[in-house]
Amino acid sequence: MPGHPVVPYITQWSAEQAPRLTVVARGQGIGYADERPYDRDTDGVLWTGVPCLPGKGQPEFGKVHALRQLRAIRELLCQVCGRPADRDAHGVLWLLGEAPDDLTPRTTELTTTHPPLCMPCALQSVRACPHLRKRYVALRARTFEPVGVRGALYRPGHPAPTLVDVAGVAFDDPRIHWTRAGQLVVRLREFTLTRLESAALRPPTG
Repeated sequence: MPGHPVVPYITQWSAEQAPRLTVVARGQGIGYADERPYDRDTDGVLWTGVPCLPGKGQPEFGKVHALRQLRAIRELLCQVCGRPADRDAHGVLWLLGEAPDDLTPRTTELTTTHPPLCMPCALQSVRACPHLRKRYVALRARTFEPVGVRGALYRPGHPAPTLVDVAGVAFDDPRIHWTRAGQLVVRLREFTLTRLESAALRPPTG
């Protein structure tokens, strides 16, 4: 339908509401009272339990679906359409809401919770998003690695752990055991800035 907004792959829908899970102290951190093996990732980090029902209900723009965001970064999928992100000899395409002046020659790494994009979706995003129309950086990264999570941070309490903050926590931070993750944080290195307009006009490779 003309004018119908595109719903990004990582957007949460109204039917995808997290069930009320009781957070309890477990070992040196937190867990769920009725925890199941798939409530944690392969690194043992506890994740927000959200059903996966894309297209059900209404899109909740601004809210990120935890598991689709995790999958998009780990599998290098476009955050908008869910297909493989754009990649060339310079690396994978990422779009960050920063001004080019924020980066200096000394900037050797960046961290973000945003998954990469394919070229058509990147071009559409900078046209459609009011924030990106004002400022953005398009770059291609050769090296990218998950370094932590962003989520709900708890501390010991009685009778149950107490929610104290929403923060980014590195995997090697002891607080990771007290964090209920909602998004994966990735570090980008060996990156080069690119212009979307010129990149879109390059001839196909292969």
